[in-house]
Amino acid sequence: MSIWQLWQWQVTGLFAKGGSAYGCVRITLLIGGILLLATGCATRQDHQTIVSNQSPIKPTEFFQSHADRMATLGMRNNLNSLYRLMDKLYLRNPREWRKTGLADVESAKRAVHRAIELDQPLPQLGGRTDVAALSYALSAEYQGDRVGAFIYSLASMLITAHGGRTEYYLSDTLDPQFIHNAARNFEKASWMLAQRTDAGGKPWLLSNEISAEGHNLSYAVEFGKIVARLDLLTDVLDERYRRMGVSYAQGLLFMNFLPVQ
Repeated sequence: MSIWQLWQWQVTGLFAKGGSAYGCVRITLLIGGILLLATGCATRQDHQTIVSNQSPIKPTEFFQSHADRMATLGMRNNLNSLYRLMDKLYLRNPREWRKTGLADVESAKRAVHRAIELDQPLPQLGGRTDVAALSYALSAEYQGDRVGAFIYSLASMLITAHGGRTEYYLSDTLDPQFIHNAARNFEKASWMLAQRTDAGGKPWLLSNEISAEGHNLSYAVEFGKIVARLDLLTDVLDERYRRMGVSYAQGLLFMNFLPVQ
């Protein structure tokens, strides 16, 4: 039976029952199912959504809870923060993008964007992703484009902590512990970015600066934003699961029967 035939059958049944409340609910669920079949629930946000920090209204938002929507927006904003960090790091460390062999810095940025958004590992990381890639990118052994590897590794770790997706729906489960761990990893990465130096004592990557020439703590600010978003999402998810348990306990305490119609 086609979707259109199923729609006709349901509508005919609804009017045959005089437009009952049950029938209206059934039609609402059917509409949601049709939208889901027609559009599909994507697992990844598109590039323009991330870089513009604006999400177009999608029919699939019907299948998102408040926490799902918050997680989706948080991921969008966190990836955008990472892209801003990449812009700033390439600006202060132009030697890094030149290691890629690409024509210009914009080409280097696009390569990192594609790797993150299409779940494609960076060749110079030897197939490493998330925390393994992050450890390698911040090690003395790594000799490639450290900016691209650093940003890709952070994004990969972030997405892995969120179940490998950047958009979330009612059918998805997010683990608050993994997201909490990601926040702590970002704090460590921020510290390592500021402290790691080569054999000559020079920073691997120039970032925050407090000197006679001026102060620049904008890198730390972006890291702080990401950590704050992750910690807030952790609290929201913990509270959601806690309230589910409290509601169940209340039902047992007051011996409330569940409705059957």
